Amino acid sequence: MELNLKRIVVVVIILVAAVVLLITYGHKAKANEEDPQIRSAAVAIAEKHPLSNTVTLSGEFRPFQEVDVHAKIAGYIRVIHVDVGDHVRQGQVMAVLEVPELKAELQGSDAAVRRSKDAVRRANSDLQRAQSVHEASHLNFSRLKDASATHPGIIAQQELDDAEAKDKEAEAQISADEAALSEAENQLDVAIANQQQFTAMTDYTNIIAPFDGVVTKRYADTGALVQAGTSSSTQAMPVVRVAETDVCRLILPVPESAVPQVHLGSTVQVRVQALNRTFEGKVARFADAVDQETRTMHTEVDVKNTNQTLVQGMYAEISLVLAHKDAALTIPLQAVVRNGSEATVLVVNAQNRLEERRIQLGLESNNRVEVLSGLKEGDRVLIGSRSEYRVGDQVEPKPIVENQGAES
Repeated sequence: MELNLKRIVVVVIILVAAVVLLITYGHKAKANEEDPQIRSAAVAIAEKHPLSNTVTLSGEFRPFQEVDVHAKIAGYIRVIHVDVGDHVRQGQVMAVLEVPELKAELQGSDAAVRRSKDAVRRANSDLQRAQSVHEASHLNFSRLKDASATHPGIIAQQELDDAEAKDKEAEAQISADEAALSEAENQLDVAIANQQQFTAMTDYTNIIAPFDGVVTKRYADTGALVQAGTSSSTQAMPVVRVAETDVCRLILPVPESAVPQVHLGSTVQVRVQALNRTFEGKVARFADAVDQETRTMHTEVDVKNTNQTLVQGMYAEISLVLAHKDAALTIPLQAVVRNGSEATVLVVNAQNRLEERRIQLGLESNNRVEVLSGLKEGDRVLIGSRSEYRVGDQVEPKPIVENQGAES
């Protein structure tokens, strides 16, 4: 009997303890439901800032001009004075050709000129002599003719006929000597032309720089046989390649949407990542036509390279401003959630609770976006991931420190 009483007391104590635990847990659960934990949330303030919509274009530097220098005549390279990386001035002799037969041809043309000049001198002397003979014979014929007319019969007719014949013969000799002189002068002109041709060909043995620049490639060495670059029947090998690099061309494919913002002479900032430097350039030329395949316009920006810092083939970037506003209402891009053509943000209201707003977007940079409607200046928007939050949640807003640069 006493043992059963003890068992009953133990059971009652256990039941009372269980009831107490259930009541305590229920109160705590209800308290948690009525007062949930408030999470902190990073927010940004909708503020007005300058904002630009830009497009970044990448391009490659090329020399202002570049040419493979060929020989104008065929020959062996006797000496080459330049190599890759050497700077040359316009007119500088870069290589000299050896053309053995050309020297003989030039000497022959010189001799032909001398012979032609001697022939001209002889023809000129013959003409002067014929003119003197004609002058004397004509004077004699005129004197006899006048005397015969004044005193008929005083001059024999045979003598008068002989004087007239000599006069005509002397006149004919003048015509012959004049023709001979003209022929000699023509031969001299031909000889001089040949001499000038061979002299010019001799000058062509000096291969000169066409402009100030730098040698970027050397094709031939001393002793190499090169063909004339003007020969269409052979694949002539160049001697060197020369590039003008004091000014470099940045070649850019400008998309169709940015074409209206491209203006000749406008200044642009050229960023070269390899050098970690920015250079100033000017839009120098463009095709004024959009490529039908790529929908881009060929554009060239000239960048001064006096110190030879820029190297052919380097890549660079420029930014073109497509649109700009001085005071646009902006928020960070990371606050916006896009769903097709719609955009929404989570706004922290006056009661620090989250509400979803549909907004209309405007200009956009690489880190901020303009809000045309749906927000007002000073509104607080949630940034970052939304996965931990629901509309209606109460949060503790934590404003973030932003880089307010909206230009991009």
